[in-house]
Amino acid sequence: MPDFRFTPLDPLRFPIVARFYKSHYPAGKPKKDEVIWTVEGETGLCGAVRFKQFDAFQLLTGMLIAPSFRGQQLGDRFLEAVASQTQATPCYCLAYRYLTPLYERAGFRVIEKSALPEELQGRYVSYCNSGKDLIPMRYFPLESV
Repeated sequence: MPDFRFTPLDPLRFPIVARFYKSHYPAGKPKKDEVIWTVEGETGLCGAVRFKQFDAFQLLTGMLIAPSFRGQQLGDRFLEAVASQTQATPCYCLAYRYLTPLYERAGFRVIEKSALPEELQGRYVSYCNSGKDLIPMRYFPLESV
């Protein structure tokens, strides 16, 4: 299995991550006030995930694995590598339905829309109304489930 490095983003490398999203997921625009983690392999950047910070919680958003690395369990390894981030403060995710099993393996659980923080409920409804098939989820440490 290839060797990968999972690290918080060095702010000087922000333009590289911005280009990565633009190439593979144009709707997912990284912002400098987000906590961003990256995964790099021998050929460079392979993936990124962003954590939008709120006062009392965070939102895991925009997880992206380069198409050539999909289907190789890199997403599972990435979520395991960012566990310190997901455990730092309550963490939510609005996951595409087909990715629910990936997030569940990492400790996220499906929750009711009403269990989302108020700041995320409107965002969730808006995304769903625009045609996205999303499932609200919250991270629970695996030992507490």
